[in-house]
Amino acid sequence: MDSDALRESLLDTWRIHDRINRYLLDAVEGDALGAVSASKGRTVGEQLAHVHNVRLMWLKAAAPELLQGLAKVEKDAAADRDGLCAALEASGTAVEALLRRALEGDGRIKGFKPHASAFLGYLVSHESHHRGQIALTLKQAGHPLDRKTGYGIWEWGVR
Repeated sequence: MDSDALRESLLDTWRIHDRINRYLLDAVEGDALGAVSASKGRTVGEQLAHVHNVRLMWLKAAAPELLQGLAKVEKDAAADRDGLCAALEASGTAVEALLRRALEGDGRIKGFKPHASAFLGYLVSHESHHRGQIALTLKQAGHPLDRKTGYGIWEWGVR
């Protein structure tokens, strides 16, 4: 695989992962965004807001100019499905731009070691951890994901 194809496959990996976050959000029933796990902590909506806000934290450190038009999702706005979806989509696009710059440049993300590919792995791991927490929270709160969605978050070839 040449370097252009490798770069595009890494960026596509990010885009698939990002779409899966929104696919999960779309499957959360009405008031379940306010659900909290048995061990307390963040609501489902607050966990998705956290994912977005961590993206913004990295953008601020690595490429603040990519923050234009992006805003933190505050706790009181975490129950707004449309707002969360729009925020995640926008921050996902900005992270893609950050990754593209690094992959087309020196392969580094400012403030992150060792390199852009590891940064991609870090983000996917962090956000997937929260997807798991969301699924568990929904189950504990009596709003389990439907089977289609539960399996669908693993169908990277169709997302």
